[in-house]
Amino acid sequence: MKVPDLPPAPPAPPTSRKAVAAWCLFDWATNGWPTVVSSFVFAAYITRAVAPNPEVGTLWWGVATAISGIVIAVLSPIFGAMADRGGRRKPWVGAFIAMTIVVSLFLWFIEPRPEHLLLGVFLIALGGTTFEISQVFYNAMLSDVAPRGKVGRVSGWAWAAGYAGGLTCLITALVLFVLPEPPLFGLDPEMEEPTRASAFVVAAWFILFGWPFFVLVPDRPSSGLRFGLAARAGLAQVRESLRTLLPKYRDIAHFLLARMIYTDGLNTLFVFGGIYAAGTFGMGFREILVFGIILNIAAGLGALAFAWVDDWIGPKRTIIISLVCLIVFGTVALLVETVQALYFAASALGIFIGPVQAASRSMMAQISPEHMKTEMFGLYALSGKVTAWAGPFLVGWATYLADSQRVGMATILLFFVVGLLLLLPLKAPARD
Repeated sequence: MKVPDLPPAPPAPPTSRKAVAAWCLFDWATNGWPTVVSSFVFAAYITRAVAPNPEVGTLWWGVATAISGIVIAVLSPIFGAMADRGGRRKPWVGAFIAMTIVVSLFLWFIEPRPEHLLLGVFLIALGGTTFEISQVFYNAMLSDVAPRGKVGRVSGWAWAAGYAGGLTCLITALVLFVLPEPPLFGLDPEMEEPTRASAFVVAAWFILFGWPFFVLVPDRPSSGLRFGLAARAGLAQVRESLRTLLPKYRDIAHFLLARMIYTDGLNTLFVFGGIYAAGTFGMGFREILVFGIILNIAAGLGALAFAWVDDWIGPKRTIIISLVCLIVFGTVALLVETVQALYFAASALGIFIGPVQAASRSMMAQISPEHMKTEMFGLYALSGKVTAWAGPFLVGWATYLADSQRVGMATILLFFVVGLLLLLPLKAPARD
């Protein structure tokens, strides 16, 4: 199918400090989902309380995550290309965030019964998919919102706000519902109602802090294309982009490959960090929560601190420095023997997790062609999901074969090393 000859998308309108602040606040508003649902409260609830046993729960959680990742990988570039053709991005963000809010509210109905397991993992997969696709359009607006020469800074600010917002949402849910004994508002602990009610906090977080984005952040005007034509053009453009990505956009393909590898390491670190802390160091549930909170606070502070560094030395050098430090402190985390030393290593690791993620986003914004921003961020999302199974697979099998979590977790360092080696020869993006 030939790509239709269509007029380029209209340019973005001028931005302002209020728009920058509202764009960063949206990261705060939306990170309740990955923090409360995907990482802490509902992850533990589904696998331990809803499933008949933790092994079955872990299996189905993994299946839901894998299915969600496949759908995201397939749909993100397509929706991104359609948005590039149509011009506007905020309606897409709003539609997918609205679906995520609805899914969050429906999580209340997942009772601690094995017969609710499939519905629970279906909702988790659906919400994870709609959330991640919303981020494709949101991320693509970065270069339109950020003032010239401050793309890295704004990306870092937003990433730090996201960590802070997610943790504040988690703490709010814990204080209001999960931790009080007896539970507030007459919630029944036998039916896990305090845990299930934390989903209401996630939904409220989206609404309370997300509205300034839709009011204050300027969007590109519509190109005037009908939806059907934009859809056909978008599908054709994705096929053409995938066909020509390597010969025509070699630097982008090179970066996406490197980013795919080291992002697998980051994602696996978050998935297995708590499991490693519990299995090797004997941490209980509350200690694991503290461990996760420390890791996220450090990552947020690192993203904030390196926001200026990104604009100063460029995103490529920022990623390289962060990956080197992740390798060093990751090795320390594998060698320490005490809980206190693990806390120190986790804090040091966290400081460099945020900058890798924030600088990767700003680098993608800088190397993407202006008329293909959203589509390229769709490919960016694909690169973060298409091999998401590889890290957990290697950690699981290495742990099993060596009968050692330390050996299993050491495979994560390989992802950082390979990603770093792939990134080194890449030409740095031009500075504003």
